[in-house]
Amino acid sequence: MINKSIKLVDLSKEIQKVPTRNGYGEGLLIAGERNHNVVVLCADLTESTRSLGFKNKFPERFIEMGVAEQNLATVASGMAAVGKIPFISSYAVFSPGRNWEQIRTTICYNDQNVKIAGAHAGISVGPDGATHQMLEDIAITRALPNMKVIVPCDSIETKKATLAAAEVYGPVYLRFAREKTAVVTTEQTPFNIGKAEIFREGNDVAIIACGPMVYEALIAAEALERQGISVMVVNNHTIKPLDKPTILNVAKKTRAIITAEEHQTTGGLGSAIAEFLSQVFPVPMRFVGVKDRFGESGNTDELMKKFGLTAQDIIIAAKEVLLIKEKPKIDEEISEIHSTDAKKLLGQISPDYFFRLRSGGVIKNISELKKAAKRMDKETFSHHVNQHKNDFSNWIKEVFKDQKLANLIKNCKTREDLYNTLTNVFKNTLRK
Repeated sequence: MINKSIKLVDLSKEIQKVPTRNGYGEGLLIAGERNHNVVVLCADLTESTRSLGFKNKFPERFIEMGVAEQNLATVASGMAAVGKIPFISSYAVFSPGRNWEQIRTTICYNDQNVKIAGAHAGISVGPDGATHQMLEDIAITRALPNMKVIVPCDSIETKKATLAAAEVYGPVYLRFAREKTAVVTTEQTPFNIGKAEIFREGNDVAIIACGPMVYEALIAAEALERQGISVMVVNNHTIKPLDKPTILNVAKKTRAIITAEEHQTTGGLGSAIAEFLSQVFPVPMRFVGVKDRFGESGNTDELMKKFGLTAQDIIIAAKEVLLIKEKPKIDEEISEIHSTDAKKLLGQISPDYFFRLRSGGVIKNISELKKAAKRMDKETFSHHVNQHKNDFSNWIKEVFKDQKLANLIKNCKTREDLYNTLTNVFKNTLRK
């Protein structure tokens, strides 16, 4: 279940979808009301980046820079040097994409108090295509000293992130999307820069996500729970500075992690977490994100499926990482099966104890079970193995009186698990 104490919306009800950039526009207005030093600069995308509301309310504190992103960054740096708090708004592919050198040299090198808002990030930009689908911005911003990098999960959190950015000193990169995103948080959901939030408790595997992928992670967790897999979901909105204590605790509790982001798997959220855990507490990991390729034009939902960014892709990754997590334990247990079991594993048994598959086939011994596991259809496997039972494990326990092997098979949640485990059992047994 979702951790209700952090006040999320109820996923069982219809979910409202709002562009995260709307939250940026709302946050700018509140920040402008709270502090007269807040100013906004835009590169000819005032309406699209939702800077228009600030322009209308505070025209004397708004500057339209035109199509000049390098100038956008350097002018903002100069304004910050005299006490202003500039927010610079553009598409992420242009800022920080086109003006990265100016951000590096005039903003980060000088540790100026400038906030960079990168809109239309990720492949969900859709029809605009590869040139406008920024998939590398987390990588190029988190590499910069003094930079904080925030990827809010929905419009409400984007508003909170904008307000927090206005109050914290130094360069901040805010990343948000164009497409409508599921609103999973509420006004009461906690948000603090540098603090990851556990949205759902679990023990078997953790999904650490940012941006719109947080919703996909929650949907995947619900589905996995129905399959008997306990899943933790972490909203890691701040990529830098990384919440190392929380990430370490998550790794120690679940010992298996999936990261999910609408960004290249190289250099993004997954890389940041892997870099940290590899030094202090390595665990098996899988990375859900864009795999070293550019985007393309298309419908947002189609692109999310094509690029492997859906809840189903997270589910597949979870099962893969659980196999790796269980392998050392399985190998240790397999090593305890003695060579005297070889005849039992391969031998024929009484017809009264044949295993009859739902599909009509008959399995006479464990060797045939291994072969059947490789070609068995999903429907047949799901009939015999689900959250309520494992017929194969029960058969082995009853007929062969082999509790250790039965326990191994009981942990097999997929056909691949079953086949791989039996293959390893036979290799180990026949080698002795």
